[in-house]
Amino acid sequence: MDYEKRIARLERLIEISSALNSTLNLRPLLHRIVLAAQELTDTEACSILLVDRKSGQLYFEEATNLPGIHSIIVPMEGSVAGWVVKNSQPLIVPDARSDPRFDFSDKADKLSSFTTRSILAVPMITRGTVIGVLEAINKRNGAEFTEEDVELLTVLGNHAAIAVQNALLFHQSDLIAEIVHEMRTPLNSIIAYADLMQRPAISREQCAQFAEIIRSEAERISKMASNFLDLARLQSGRASLARDPVDLNTVIHLSINVIKPQADEKGILIALDTPERLPPVIGDAQRLHQALLNLLSNAVKYSPQGSQVTVRVRHEEGVLAVSVSDRGPGIPLEALPNIFERFYRVPGTEKHIMGTGLGLTITQQIIEAHGGEITVESELGKGTTFTFTLPVHYADRD
Repeated sequence: MDYEKRIARLERLIEISSALNSTLNLRPLLHRIVLAAQELTDTEACSILLVDRKSGQLYFEEATNLPGIHSIIVPMEGSVAGWVVKNSQPLIVPDARSDPRFDFSDKADKLSSFTTRSILAVPMITRGTVIGVLEAINKRNGAEFTEEDVELLTVLGNHAAIAVQNALLFHQSDLIAEIVHEMRTPLNSIIAYADLMQRPAISREQCAQFAEIIRSEAERISKMASNFLDLARLQSGRASLARDPVDLNTVIHLSINVIKPQADEKGILIALDTPERLPPVIGDAQRLHQALLNLLSNAVKYSPQGSQVTVRVRHEEGVLAVSVSDRGPGIPLEALPNIFERFYRVPGTEKHIMGTGLGLTITQQIIEAHGGEITVESELGKGTTFTFTLPVHYADRD
């Protein structure tokens, strides 16, 4: 019977390893890997950590018991994963609480109300280099990790390493191709107007006008490049996010204060509808501020003169739901599925509304990195509402 089970597990490993190569999208791929590791090792939870190629830092990226939480720096010293990276070999920790390398995992437990008892960690190796660590936590029914578990997880880890490396390479080339394509238009404008300025028949007034267009297009490229780098870090998991208690009301008020001068220029009122006291969320206040600013900036840009933008916050079923509503022209139904795509602009808005087409993509990445989700509702002629959720942090769980 044990022999039959072993054959079945090996067959399942082959199945899973083949399936890993079917996606080049990093985040879903990492989720598939931890689910597969949990299934093969029959454990309560599994996680994956990746080594940043440039900095050499180790990042906690995905876990079955911590959905949506990733890009957390893990110290090489004082962590099980750090030991595995340095030694390039598997490690079984039968009693995590008594092991000095358990320090980081103990902090992760506090984030999830999870109790780690035992750990099996294996290196993810491709071309002789450790690119990450795959961890299985707590064999079910109190069982101990076996050599077979080590063998299965090691093989899965090596297959996963190849799939992750391919996804990262594809992601980089895909992003570079897109940013080069998007930069062509403003670059062509700069070249064309620079040529015009050198013609003898051009007046000083026209030169000044062309110089302003060149400056504006150069600023557009600069902003696009900054947003592109920001997005690349977020999507690759290299943007390190703080994990601090955040008062969302404070973040909202700060964001409104920043956007208020822009709203005042158009006579737009920003209305706030939120309870006086809100439970905290765990996350990065600066990143959440960035996400809110993106939504508020869009709402003000697309709102008509003298209208209103409304920010609402509701506490419901363990999450805070934040919505930003405008009374602008709305988004066509056929455009809604594409609204969070990189560089997407609603047809017909490109000429009179300036932007890079990356703001909403970045906002979505920030919200999802905090374990939340963002949605959009819109009706032509009546306005648009973006709503995102964030998990509430309960202090008594620490």
